[in-house]
Amino acid sequence: MTSAKAPLRLRLDGAALAANWRWCESRGAGAECGAAVKADGYGLGATEVVRRLAEAGCRTFYVATWAEAEALGDATVGLSFAVLHGVGRDDVSATLASSARPVLNTLAQVARWREIGGGRPCDVMVDTGINRLGVAPTEIGAGIAEGLNVDTLMSHLACGESAGGMNERQRKALEALRGSTSAKRLSLANSAGICLGPAFAFDLTRPGLALYGGVPRAEAEGAIRQVVRVEARVVQRRRIEAGESVGYGATFTAEEATELAILNIGYADGYLHGFSGKGRALVGGKEAPVVGRVSMDLTAIRANAVPELAEGDWVELQYDLPRAAAVSGLSQYELLTTLGQRFERIRD
Repeated sequence: MTSAKAPLRLRLDGAALAANWRWCESRGAGAECGAAVKADGYGLGATEVVRRLAEAGCRTFYVATWAEAEALGDATVGLSFAVLHGVGRDDVSATLASSARPVLNTLAQVARWREIGGGRPCDVMVDTGINRLGVAPTEIGAGIAEGLNVDTLMSHLACGESAGGMNERQRKALEALRGSTSAKRLSLANSAGICLGPAFAFDLTRPGLALYGGVPRAEAEGAIRQVVRVEARVVQRRRIEAGESVGYGATFTAEEATELAILNIGYADGYLHGFSGKGRALVGGKEAPVVGRVSMDLTAIRANAVPELAEGDWVELQYDLPRAAAVSGLSQYELLTTLGQRFERIRD
């Protein structure tokens, strides 16, 4: 029995992924460089991302949930994994069956780990200002982690992608806790934090976005390489006359006779409404603009400049993350993690 071919492709550039990790590592002033591979490797396929990064030298990885850790299976062997959401009431069985360590975020999680952990390593998240996850610095000072086998005491930047004093306040708050637990290392910097300089690297950095081609701050411009390319097939080529419109809402009306290529991609695939009338396709080095509204499964491009483009041909959607974010109004994170499951994922 033959299987149908997907009309969509995601190309993962493994060499670019590894190069981005090495750049992040080089900014850490000797700190270990880990990797966030949550959300299925930011939508690119966590198993393959882990393999490529491990080959490049990465040894410490972060996922969000125990289900994500379990899904990696044998990919975790010989590597260090931590689960950022900690150990909840319903996670006990999965936690005990896993080699990953929990990142403890609440007093209840600390108590639960004391009861079930049996001296196994854990990480502890301390909230230095983002007010999202983590115990308070005062609770660390009061000894709530005493007796735990803490691998990493970590925090997370609230405003790493922008300037201002909050970054420095958070850095100082974490530094003030050095030596207050048995932690082997401190960790604060995500991709944006890595760009802030060596003082933010502490002992371990945890890049995510920059690994996958995102540019979190100006310091990374020109250094971070595009990792993912989005390709779609032409379903139909057609011509419309002056005065005719395209798509839902008739948001585009042709001023002259116009050649269109209708692509097999839409917002159900993560190519979202923000690209309507703004996105670009790349065909043989030429740009073909998106016209009309992106719909669930289809997107139209103006094909006047590419007369050779025909039904069944492949085109690349412009998806360099900083540029695509500027065009669509979406964040670089959203552009990655909303890419759907109808793509064939190709690893170059």
